[in-house]
Amino acid sequence: MTTRIINGTLLTSGPEHQTLKADVYVTGDRITHIGDVPAEADETIDATGCVVMPGFVQSHIHLCQTLFRGAADDLELLDWLKKRIWKLEAAHDRLSLRTSAQLAVAEMMRGGTTCALTMESVHHTESALEVVEESGFRAVVGKCLMDKGDDVPDGLRETTDHARTESLRLIDAWHGRADGRVRVAFAPRFVLSCTEDLMRDVAAIARKRGVLVHTHASENRDEIAIVERETGFRNIRYFHEIGMTGPNVCVAHCIWLDDEETEILAETGTHVLHCPSSNLKLGSGIASVVELLERGISVSLGADGAPCNNRLDAFTEMRTAALLQKMRRGASRLTAREAFVMATWNGARALGLADDIGSLEIGKRADLVVVNLETLHAAPHPDPLSALVYAATAQDVRDVLIDGRRVVRGGELTTLDEGAIIRDARTQFVATAARAGLG
Repeated sequence: MTTRIINGTLLTSGPEHQTLKADVYVTGDRITHIGDVPAEADETIDATGCVVMPGFVQSHIHLCQTLFRGAADDLELLDWLKKRIWKLEAAHDRLSLRTSAQLAVAEMMRGGTTCALTMESVHHTESALEVVEESGFRAVVGKCLMDKGDDVPDGLRETTDHARTESLRLIDAWHGRADGRVRVAFAPRFVLSCTEDLMRDVAAIARKRGVLVHTHASENRDEIAIVERETGFRNIRYFHEIGMTGPNVCVAHCIWLDDEETEILAETGTHVLHCPSSNLKLGSGIASVVELLERGISVSLGADGAPCNNRLDAFTEMRTAALLQKMRRGASRLTAREAFVMATWNGARALGLADDIGSLEIGKRADLVVVNLETLHAAPHPDPLSALVYAATAQDVRDVLIDGRRVVRGGELTTLDEGAIIRDARTQFVATAARAGLG
């Protein structure tokens, strides 16, 4: 299969980002020409009035929580988890989690996200992996690990051995499926949910197996106080003490860091996953992104879960990230270019996929998005990158390719049934909330 994308404005991303008028040619799952492209192709996409960009890479998502959108509002982190989210996650069955994952993947693909790093619940992670494989989405998926904690429902509590062996089973069965489009990570929820033995084991096994560790830390000041009381360390120092830092470790939030923790992140190459909308909605705080970037720390973007956002929209996260840092450090800080790179190439770096995705380059996977800028809210767009970051919305996404396959055509999903997913989500939410005792 060959595809030409013609007459668009390319936003290449990556460390050498360029904005240029050029055509793109895709052969199979790869970008094979940029600029002068062959005149013949199986399919031609006319991108007049549009930008052509690498797909967004969201580095912190919970597919399993999307079914709970709007069911956990106006709570701070620990109450949000204990009073609503853990009860709902514990009530998932295979079908409800599958529906939740379909809802998330459909929303993200429709909004130009082509890849995500996700943390699922303790059970039924295979349902999420099946949805990723079937839909054509690209993702690194982790089973949530929880072998300790206060107020954890029985449906989420597991033994250390189960947490370890089930994760390994999923890695053996799924890591690298669909020509590498489906991958698996270890996903210890956070320090308060995992024993030291489990986290030490996960860190060591992940390094040996060459897989990611995906976790949360330093999101909420009450959380940090409990971690210090239990371990004697702040989060990132504790991770470093047990061997859980390094280029294969991805840590969501990192809002409340001290100088020592920032130094550890910089020295070890540990990745920070910034979730600005979630941090605002839970009242958690504003991460010091400018300072992290100045130290050379990799910072990428994610929407987090639908119950704490409530959208899985990379446009919102990109724009909000930039505006928050301007408020903190001045209008010249976190430029449109920097925010765009965070939303694309930095996400690919965090997932260990920058050789394949995250920028428009010959030889890379054809994960491409066409965004219409011929709209009232984006016109007259003298600077297409500014228009994309500050004015465009998810509804402006017209076409999406993943591995060269067109998963969104003219604004319509081609691999998922949007209407059926919405209907199933209503039904499955009611059933899951009833099982959780929250109906």
